[in-house]
Amino acid sequence: MRRRILMAILLAVLVTAAVLGIPLGVTAWRLVENLNRESLAERARVIAATVDTQVANGDDIDIQQFRVGVPHGGFLEVRGDGLIEKHLGVNPGPDPVVEIVPTARHGEVILSIPRGPVRTKQTQVTLLVVLLVVLSVGTGAVVATVTARRLAKPLRHVADRASRLGGGDFRPDPGRYRVAELDMVAEALDTSASALAQLVQRERQLVGDVSHQLRSRLTALQLRLEPLTMHGDPDVVEESRAAQEQADRLAEALDELLAAARAAREVDAEPVDLHATLPQVAEEWRQLLRVEGRNLRLKIADGLMARATPGRLREVIGVLLDNALRHGAGTVTLAARRGESDATVVIEVGDTGSGVPDELAPHIFERGFSGGGSTGVGLALARALVEADGGRLELSNKRPAIFSLFLKVPRPDDVGEVRWPAEPVPR
Repeated sequence: MRRRILMAILLAVLVTAAVLGIPLGVTAWRLVENLNRESLAERARVIAATVDTQVANGDDIDIQQFRVGVPHGGFLEVRGDGLIEKHLGVNPGPDPVVEIVPTARHGEVILSIPRGPVRTKQTQVTLLVVLLVVLSVGTGAVVATVTARRLAKPLRHVADRASRLGGGDFRPDPGRYRVAELDMVAEALDTSASALAQLVQRERQLVGDVSHQLRSRLTALQLRLEPLTMHGDPDVVEESRAAQEQADRLAEALDELLAAARAAREVDAEPVDLHATLPQVAEEWRQLLRVEGRNLRLKIADGLMARATPGRLREVIGVLLDNALRHGAGTVTLAARRGESDATVVIEVGDTGSGVPDELAPHIFERGFSGGGSTGVGLALARALVEADGGRLELSNKRPAIFSLFLKVPRPDDVGEVRWPAEPVPR
């Protein structure tokens, strides 16, 4: 985008320079010649007037007295009926600049100069015009570069914001660009992010509610069918067993549908190198914490990779760090370690504040519930995003507050192009 803007502005500058520079160069070229001719003609008229005066008085024409009026390297000729042709100066060579002024008795004064010096002045003036044009193009290029950067930077930011939004990063972005149209796009993206966050959470709640209700009804149905298999009537037993078999198949189908739904949500999940991702997220929040006089410590165990959607992971950690910034105190810690099982990675975010009150802890992940005057959306959204990637988010410690994010360790066959860290093998 920046290249397109730069090329468009440069093209406009070049076209303007060409449209103005070429006529200006031609005009300068002709102007130099015209000025030289005017000067030469003026000298010739003065000499002609003196010649006419001398002829009228019957005096002989003293050609030497006109030496002052002849330019350097010029050549003067005085002709007329009954007059001896007189010359002064050096022959200017071929193709001179010549001015002829008529005198009395059908005479004429011919004053000429070499064309070389005139060409030199024309070339100098034309080069000066070219230099001005080049300078204007260079100035235009600098202005175009600065303008292209100013315009391309917010455009890239908007594109990156849209990309992160598509990847599941629903955090609102306070950045604005002082360009009305781009600010409108940013507002629309923030609105879309909020709507998508609510949609993701509602979809997760719907799947959970539906699965819970269906499982409860199926369990109740199976419990009612089981006593009928012991009935004395063989027909009743046969029908009850057939109904129980259908209920079992329905339960299996429900499990498959839920598994498919989870797989569909996890389709964008990929192996994420925590050593590369977590420092980037920490750096974003370290500056905000420093403004409040607080520190952020980062601890990552060696060789950690987690299976997650990068945008969702940044969103979840951002929510937890924002929660620690708003409601916590003291030093904030972002740590990553292996779980109790080798199939789990644990990311913890905690601070040294007073922690979570007992009455708030059971409801801290409920949407709209907040004990600190916030919207009560962040933690609920974070848990929904984590669960969408097949992980879970828990409040592992109330005082001080520590939130634990449990993610799956990716398998080598998830993405073939990923270079997996070698497991340490004892020698």
